[in-house]
Amino acid sequence: MQVLLPPGWPRPRGYANGVTARGRMVFVAGMIGWDAQGRFAEGGMAAQVRQALQNVVDVLKAGDARPEHIVRMTWYVTDKQAYVAAYPEIGVAFRELIGSFNAAMTAVEVSALIEDQALVEIEATAVVPD
Repeated sequence: MQVLLPPGWPRPRGYANGVTARGRMVFVAGMIGWDAQGRFAEGGMAAQVRQALQNVVDVLKAGDARPEHIVRMTWYVTDKQAYVAAYPEIGVAFRELIGSFNAAMTAVEVSALIEDQALVEIEATAVVPD
């Protein structure tokens, strides 16, 4: 995997502008902040993000992939202000569960998610090297 940074551009904080990779692709559907029994994490945005990230890691593992293989993530959040306010806690969870900030990422505020209690949904694409 190689992070793409056009000449003269500042290094983005918390994500990569682009990534190139070769290998077997693993696609993770949108993961929300509930556990395997369908119980939502208590504690608001940061708690749901941590659980959603853990769910991403668990699906990757089932596909013989690891967090460092993630090349792209899309985050859907229902409350931009709550998401921004939780940056410090989200950063801690991200570093603990995913590790690096080298994935190309997009975050989008949406009016709602399919599960009414969900505050965040995270999709991921990973490339396991050949």
